[in-house]
Amino acid sequence: MKRFPLFILTLVSLLFLASNLSAQSGKRITVAQDGSGDFKLVQQAFDAVPLKNRKPVTIFIKNGIYQEKLTLDTSKSFVTVIGEDKFKTILTYNDHTGKISPSGATINTRTSFTFVVKANDIRLENITIRNEAGFDAGQAVGLEVLGDRAVIINCRIAGHQDILFTSANKSRQYYKDCYIEGTTDFIFGSSKVWFEKCHIHSKKNSHITAASTPKEHAYGYVFNECIFTADSNVNKVTLGRPWQPYSSVTYLNCFLDRHIIPAGWDNWKNTENEKTARYSEYNNYGPGADTSARVKWSRQLTGEEAKKITFEAVMGDWKLKL
Repeated sequence: MKRFPLFILTLVSLLFLASNLSAQSGKRITVAQDGSGDFKLVQQAFDAVPLKNRKPVTIFIKNGIYQEKLTLDTSKSFVTVIGEDKFKTILTYNDHTGKISPSGATINTRTSFTFVVKANDIRLENITIRNEAGFDAGQAVGLEVLGDRAVIINCRIAGHQDILFTSANKSRQYYKDCYIEGTTDFIFGSSKVWFEKCHIHSKKNSHITAASTPKEHAYGYVFNECIFTADSNVNKVTLGRPWQPYSSVTYLNCFLDRHIIPAGWDNWKNTENEKTARYSEYNNYGPGADTSARVKWSRQLTGEEAKKITFEAVMGDWKLKL
């Protein structure tokens, strides 16, 4: 039997290991406005992801203000988008309801997005996503997520009305250490969403959430250990109102500042919603956390009930990997 020198065997092993590691880490694409990356535009990088993608792809975006209307389509799964600096890597646009698009169509809430994520297993990190439509522009979505198992870490989602659209019944989403600001119903939709240690900031006397949770979903939005603040002139904000009758929103261990009204919640001018909406709180603190005057159709959870509200209980078989 022919024997190969030890150094050749070692070299082959190292090459195999490098190849294996490369396959595991996946493709990396860099976006830079100064031409130092693979592309100058973020959408060009999204378009470069293979159709029906099944391998990890990382898109690194260097600092800059990218004025683009972005779509990460359904066949572009397993993509991680990472910004160089969440304050300096900015994805922005200014569409809003009523505006006429270049094609001549009238923009509505669904088409007003700056960035829409349709693919599954997407991760966003260290990015600002904003809609620059003005304070009085009406519905103007910054980020819309339809895909399943979306993870958003250390991002800033900024704008005014309807800024974060969690828009699909079957979508499950996780936000950690994010800053989200807006005016009216600025976190809305039908998805199951867990917010962990996020900062939620109100810029108008209005409503934070407008969940449209399906009846068959035990949970909709869960905020855990989040901080809720407002501009200095804002002092009448509700924790939520039901976009659909079975709206489900839970606040656990959160700081609620003085802008949260004593009643806590709103029925969207429909008393029938009071029979079905599922609104609850546990162990919140701060000037807006006094529950003595909360609406009677909301619930204050017991310790035992709160313990049962875990990520696994809300999300089912999704094994979150951070």
